[in-house]
Amino acid sequence: MNIQVLGTGCPKCKSLEKATREVVEQNGINATITKVEDIMEIMKFNVMTTPALVVDGKVVVKGRVPSNNELKEILTNKIFML
Repeated sequence: MNIQVLGTGCPKCKSLEKATREVVEQNGINATITKVEDIMEIMKFNVMTTPALVVDGKVVVKGRVPSNNELKEILTNKIFML
């Protein structure tokens, strides 16, 4: 699974990256997590509000930081909610 955290470095963006890494580690999810801070790269996903979470090329969360439980649901069941 390829996970990208989109955000320019704001506190919410950092929170989403931290929470995502925690959920992946705690649940033994096989994933590569990358942080995308370049605004031109972020815009390629049609995301105007950060932070955003992209899983395997699909934007699954944008403009907010989901709870760890919601992240777990998204990443383990691939349930994508915007």
